[in-house]
Amino acid sequence: MSGCAQQSPSHIAISEMPPTLQSPYERLHPAKPAKRYEPANDLVAAIKKAQHDTVWERLVALYSLPTIDNERVERQLQWYLSHPEYIERIQQRAEPYLYFILDEVEAKKIPGEMALLPAVESAFRPTAYSSSHASGLWQFIPSTGRLFGLKQNWWYDGRRDIIASTRAATRYLKELSEEFDNDWLLALASYNAGKGNIRKAIDHNKAQQRNTDYWSLNLRRETMDYVPRLLAIAKIFADPDQYDIALHDIPNQPYFEVVNIKSQLDLSKAVEMAQTPIDDFLVLNPAFNRWSTDPDGPHRLLIPVDKADQFKQKLDSLPEKERMKWVRHKIQPGENLSIIAQKHNSSIPAIKTSNHLSSNRIRAGKYLLIPVSQRGLNSRPFSKKQNSGRLVYTVKKGDTFWQIARKFSVSSKDLARWNQLSLNKPLYPGQKLIIKQTSAAAIAAGRTLPLGG
Repeated sequence: MSGCAQQSPSHIAISEMPPTLQSPYERLHPAKPAKRYEPANDLVAAIKKAQHDTVWERLVALYSLPTIDNERVERQLQWYLSHPEYIERIQQRAEPYLYFILDEVEAKKIPGEMALLPAVESAFRPTAYSSSHASGLWQFIPSTGRLFGLKQNWWYDGRRDIIASTRAATRYLKELSEEFDNDWLLALASYNAGKGNIRKAIDHNKAQQRNTDYWSLNLRRETMDYVPRLLAIAKIFADPDQYDIALHDIPNQPYFEVVNIKSQLDLSKAVEMAQTPIDDFLVLNPAFNRWSTDPDGPHRLLIPVDKADQFKQKLDSLPEKERMKWVRHKIQPGENLSIIAQKHNSSIPAIKTSNHLSSNRIRAGKYLLIPVSQRGLNSRPFSKKQNSGRLVYTVKKGDTFWQIARKFSVSSKDLARWNQLSLNKPLYPGQKLIIKQTSAAAIAAGRTLPLGG
């Protein structure tokens, strides 16, 4: 079991950097176990939170992982510094979420560095979707998501829910740290590779009478680079002036308010009442697979704090009949739920839920209520397999499959397959690579995905 799966997610994939099992520095200076973060009581913690003007100050104040200087961390650090546009994008994308993530980090009493894990997992893209079916900011695969209570159905995917997925991920990380005696580096490695694989690596080292800390384990290349990536990005945000990095001024205050909508609501109506651009609305509410919220909940929306009061007022005055638009369908002879669902761009589960049907049996002459979009919006706001053409990328000096894949939110394996190349074969400057533009790749390239697809 792992959060981001044992298969390579699209933004991590297999690094082309050569594996370094243990540097001379690491042999002489093995990493010490991580210090456990012990917060003050609730009142003192609240006072300390209020003392920070920006989320960056608050973030760094919560750091508690040991400082590690070795070749693997340095290599990742240099990659980040040679791609300042990537650090810029991470900051822009993190702004709506970081305050809330820090709240959960503090509540779980885990190191502040964990708040930056979405930078490694998804580059803070809540719609990130990998070839191994990992999804969301924290890149849960379906099975692990369900294990941690993340509902996934035709209407909604909790792995993309900012609230639900963050709470699940921080809980999972907490459990992994306890599994490995509060060694957070092993917990992070387990989040990437699965705790079973980390246990096997530890047992192997024990049998060889070798050290069993993270830096001494012989792991797959992706996991060898995974923890250094987090340590490197945390190091940059801890001392941006040293690395000539300008930080966005993100105030240490809530970006959104959680609003209880009580029952199913058409998203186009919600956007209208929030007076918020569709793209901005979906940044906060990316969990919906369709044009409406799930009839069975969760019945909540995240609304920008400056729009929340007016949204709640309009919601309170909204007539029940205007929350959703329904089509009354008379069942014709020979029709079944599959035919009716296809006709109305719906699904069998959605029709059954809306009409309280316990089976697929229906009778000609009876009526069904079918929920439809009030604005004629496409049924699927986020299409996982949407293609919108191709890009041709020219390889630059120092580029690797992993770096290019991360830039365009695709997997290294797909990138190699599209170009009929081997992952083991080095790239050369000037080489042309075809990149198929999924919706995630389009977002990474600077385009936004509208509500209609």
